[in-house]
Amino acid sequence: MPRWVNRPEGSNWGDFGADDQLGTLNLIGAPERRAAAQEIRDGEAFCLSLPLDLPGAVTLNPRRKPPVLQPTFLEDTPYINYALANVDPILRDVLSDDQVLLSTQYSTQWDSLAHVGALFDADGDGTPERVYYNGYRAGEDILGADAEGDHGSYAHRLSVCEMAKTPVQGRGVLIDCLRHFGPGRTLVGHEALQDVIAAQGITLKRGDIVLLRTGYAEALRDMQDAPDPAALDATGAVLDGTDEALKNWLSTSGIAAIASDNYAVENPHTDPSACCLRLPLHHHCLFKLGMPLAELWYLRELAEALEDRQRHAVFLTAPPLYLPGAIGSPVTPVATI
Repeated sequence: MPRWVNRPEGSNWGDFGADDQLGTLNLIGAPERRAAAQEIRDGEAFCLSLPLDLPGAVTLNPRRKPPVLQPTFLEDTPYINYALANVDPILRDVLSDDQVLLSTQYSTQWDSLAHVGALFDADGDGTPERVYYNGYRAGEDILGADAEGDHGSYAHRLSVCEMAKTPVQGRGVLIDCLRHFGPGRTLVGHEALQDVIAAQGITLKRGDIVLLRTGYAEALRDMQDAPDPAALDATGAVLDGTDEALKNWLSTSGIAAIASDNYAVENPHTDPSACCLRLPLHHHCLFKLGMPLAELWYLRELAEALEDRQRHAVFLTAPPLYLPGAIGSPVTPVATI
């Protein structure tokens, strides 16, 4: 039986196949990767991740906690600076081994397509149900927290591991909103975004991954010794997810994903009287288009290098962790120019 009878207006459900779990990442194929490799001219590489213990001094999401590193244990023995001479006097090995408890979306991250769904009448019976991209179902494909016997594996479909299999690699294109608008909070709709693209001479191609620099992650990193949440909330030119023209452009642009340096990519819609989405851009991208979003990437040094060279494109490698069932993933993106 098909998973859906109705698909959301403006969505691409089924366009990449009835069982598709990659969405717009399907737009990156061998030709796009070969073309992206041509952006490597200097051989200089940039890490686009924050240290994964940031946001650190500033709480961005109270559900997400900083990583906790600790030794691995054999019974009650911690294996940090552990001398195997304790086991056999003739051995000279000293071992250190650790493990981590972390929120997969605490710091530099990918959102999988299982991250945001919606109440939508996919069955056509007049009753909305909890569904995700391409009609995958809550309780069947994305299990609840009370699922038994799954050892915390919730996303049986649309997990980040599908993105890892691909993997995520292609042409990254920097749109430098910080350079265009300055560091203050600015809502960026379609018209403003096109102004930046034109002013910076940017050309977007099929399968590109947009790297959106707002300055937010840079401010977050700079203020660790003197946290200022109010100043951070007023930082960065963020996408306006309520702008229909922007969403329509994303639907037709041919881009494969958006990776931003700010928290949430868009400006969260906080008006309690407004209907009906707190994160309308997440709804449009993740739920309707299957377009992955990434948050809290670090773009300062890359942006400076590209500006010096009057360039905007890079060869980007950014697969999430191959962690079956995970809904989000930390990532260490690498841009090579």
